[in-house]
Amino acid sequence: EVQLQASGGGLVQAGGSLRLSCAASGFDFDSYTIGWFRQAPGKAPEAISCISSNDRTTHYAASMSGRFTISEDNAKDTVYLQINSLKPEDTAVYYCAADPYLVCTVVTVSVLPRFDYRGQGTQVTVSS
Repeated sequence: EVQLQASGGGLVQAGGSLRLSCAASGFDFDSYTIGWFRQAPGKAPEAISCISSNDRTTHYAASMSGRFTISEDNAKDTVYLQINSLKPEDTAVYYCAADPYLVCTVVTVSVLPRFDYRGQGTQVTVSS
């Protein structure tokens, strides 16, 4: 069974940083494309970044470069999302997602919310 367990969210002041973690299990981590998206209350899901299954390259949604950094620890089957200079508009539930068929590209990063598997999400709240 594919499981994606996100953690690391919380309440942080604007300007602060967070590192989110997503522990994966139940599948071959290195053969899946895996990434992060977020959803704020009342808004559509918003893709952030992914790591490709074929060559482990990373891609970011156009609006997400700069403050967001995705990384992975293959020994721990864990993917991370570092968020710096947090803003109140970053408040959302952050989800990790995985897909065994898609490779991560500048195009497919946008469909992260529709990947085959997603975790339960972790809440990030940024106070002004």
